[in-house]
Amino acid sequence: MRISGFRSLWGAVAALYVRRRVVGKFDSSAVIDRRYSSYGAASNSKTAAFSLVELVLALGVAAFCLFAVFGLMPVGMQTNRNATSQTAATNIISVIVADLRTTPTAATTSPQFAITFGTDKTLYFDASGQASISLSPDSRYRLNITWNSAPTGLNYAVLRVTWPAQIDPATTTPGGSVQIFAAFDRT
Repeated sequence: MRISGFRSLWGAVAALYVRRRVVGKFDSSAVIDRRYSSYGAASNSKTAAFSLVELVLALGVAAFCLFAVFGLMPVGMQTNRNATSQTAATNIISVIVADLRTTPTAATTSPQFAITFGTDKTLYFDASGQASISLSPDSRYRLNITWNSAPTGLNYAVLRVTWPAQIDPATTTPGGSVQIFAAFDRT
């Protein structure tokens, strides 16, 4: 088998040499046409097509991957919802802390949210960030401010935002919460 393959290779080289001598320049298109002519004929044969087994296996793998991706969709949506709620709760806390820090030293009540230093308070916020002192159907977040005793001139507060607002964190575990400890120098 090896010898016949070598002879056919030698015959192809000899044919190229003869062709080059006749034409005067090397033309590889004849070799390419001869070498790959069998592939054009094979395109209609059975070897170029997919079998039914291969097609079913490919569809099975694709279906398995799609089920895995669709199975992760609810987890991704819940994670996105939690991240959005945590961001909103953090923004609420930062607005409250800014309000308390900008309160003049002579005043005992903050100007924007009417929070009295040293007095615990609960505020409710809707999705747009509007505050109210009472729970309403639009309330989404609950802010509890708890003041701790401190030396004169210092006020310590624990600010905790929980959601949903309808759940009291003292009796039931909320869906989520953000908590911060803040110190206010009132001297």
